[in-house]
Amino acid sequence: METLLVKLGATGDVVRTTPLLRRLDGRVTWVTYSGNKAMLENLENLRVDLRVINWEQRSLLDGRKYDLVIHLEDDFETATIQKSVRTGRVFGSYVDSNGRLAYSEDSSPWFNLSLISVYGRKKANELKLQNRRSYQELIFEGLGLKFVGERYLLPPALASGLIGDVAIASEAGPAWPMKRWEHYSWLKSVLESRGLTVNFLPRRATLLEHLSDILGHRCLVSGDSLPMHLALGSNIPCVGLFTCTSPWEIYDYGILEKVISPRLREFFYNRAFDPKATTSISKERVLNSVVQVIGTLTELQSTLPQGIDNRCDVADHFRR
Repeated sequence: METLLVKLGATGDVVRTTPLLRRLDGRVTWVTYSGNKAMLENLENLRVDLRVINWEQRSLLDGRKYDLVIHLEDDFETATIQKSVRTGRVFGSYVDSNGRLAYSEDSSPWFNLSLISVYGRKKANELKLQNRRSYQELIFEGLGLKFVGERYLLPPALASGLIGDVAIASEAGPAWPMKRWEHYSWLKSVLESRGLTVNFLPRRATLLEHLSDILGHRCLVSGDSLPMHLALGSNIPCVGLFTCTSPWEIYDYGILEKVISPRLREFFYNRAFDPKATTSISKERVLNSVVQVIGTLTELQSTLPQGIDNRCDVADHFRR
């Protein structure tokens, strides 16, 4: 079985697509952005023969034949990669015979909610707001698979030396400015007054150092972001704040406490900026969620079997 999987970015979306590697067979060629390649290399316990190709090097695939193409991007340029290869089944987006961007019927549960939805963007966002299935459930179902909680795959981290009780990922990229909650500094101050070690995650030169920073903590607090996915993939309990994106598309793996804005509908999938979105979740709700997670971990740690003493083992035991 030869599979071509095209998922370029964002990095968090690449990470949440890795559960497919636990169910596909044969050889998988994954095309991604060069900046994401580190997240797909050196993965352990793979059941597939994985080859990772940078988007910039896609000409290496010219003329190759694939039994299955899984194309999870929603732009015309990316879809043209299929013109240079020979394909069997295509799942996801493609360029049709009229030169227009389309998507396969079996991928419609996901792409009906996307920017290229046949229903248009406004209706797609309404469907997205109503949807209660995770990204993995939608993709697996379309491929004829049943998602049963297959976990993310992550590479080994590079040691960074940052450790503590709570990591806070306070930043939000320019595409989603309303993801940045206004009260992270207040939260840090209050948690530290209770004797906890709290760190804002710093910018790192590599994704693997960023991953290590998260592994050095008992709990992560963040918006709907890459750090949240890295925590989920590392069995680190996390508190996720959802101000403008879907909390239901994120599978919680039993370790994600979702704090959903009461004004989510008002700002849903809006990429502009309104300060009301960044203050719509109260300070007390977030504090209580973090204290509950930390309290549960502390209580659990006092009853752990001998030999389970590092943060990763504690989080894994907590999950189970």
